[in-house]
Amino acid sequence: MAWIVGVSLTLYGQATFAASKQEIDIKVDGALERFQEEVAGGAKFLEKASGVLVFPEVMKAGFGVGGEYGEGALRIGGKTVDYYSTASASIGFQFGAQLKTVILVFLDTDELQKFRDSSGWEAGVDGSVALIEFGAGKDINTVDIKDPIVGFIISNKGLMYNLTLEGSKMTRLNK
Repeated sequence: MAWIVGVSLTLYGQATFAASKQEIDIKVDGALERFQEEVAGGAKFLEKASGVLVFPEVMKAGFGVGGEYGEGALRIGGKTVDYYSTASASIGFQFGAQLKTVILVFLDTDELQKFRDSSGWEAGVDGSVALIEFGAGKDINTVDIKDPIVGFIISNKGLMYNLTLEGSKMTRLNK
């Protein structure tokens, strides 16, 4: 069974590594459209951002030891400026695979610049990412957000609140 999970991650990883800039940008467009559908006021919220880092497909898989990986794009002013990967590892009871979308919204220009200047940025170490909880149907722009970086995780079931980004490392890709 561990062999199957390992082969699956290897095959998925190869497909992910092979993603071109254009493929990533198309998936990022789709992820941002879904975000705006799921989050009331999402379009207006993104317009206020200094930058938006989008990982449209982050694959998490494991059998005892797990990991996750995805590729995405950093957008400033609606335009892609760089490509990044996100990766993390975990130990403990886990089995199976899950696909999710991760969106980090930089609300502070200084935090965005620190992120861009880093050679590898880890959530919870190099910067704190707040996962905002708000009621269904409530406009995100009515929530008093004081955090410089806000994260959103979207699964096939919709916007998720009970997950964490701690330990996820983001690294600039040479694409």
